[in-house]
Amino acid sequence: MNRALPLAGLVGSAVGLASYQWLVGDWYTAVSLAAIYAGAAYFPLAFDISPSTEAFRFDGRADRVGYAVGLFGISTAPIAFGLQYAPGGDTVPLSFVVWALGLVAFFEFAALARESLQRR
Repeated sequence: MNRALPLAGLVGSAVGLASYQWLVGDWYTAVSLAAIYAGAAYFPLAFDISPSTEAFRFDGRADRVGYAVGLFGISTAPIAFGLQYAPGGDTVPLSFVVWALGLVAFFEFAALARESLQRR
């Protein structure tokens, strides 16, 4: 059984719940953050890669699911942040920083997974 997808879902859920509890208080933004981190966590779990290794062809069904979940989070988060912080001031909220880190992690791990597949 492919355990990477459920474990990635657990990581995403933990980030989503923590961000909902302590950062944003808005379920839409929390789900966007959860999806990005679930997608980012999937690749190191499924392909046995780490950030210190040297980055997209995904043929398996589970690979497409992990990629799709991460892209969903990336595509919905800007809308969520716009809805959450549009009436606010001009400061950069911590939740935006968390989103940006997840975005970078997702693309980095997806690229590393692709390279890992090409070496096989």
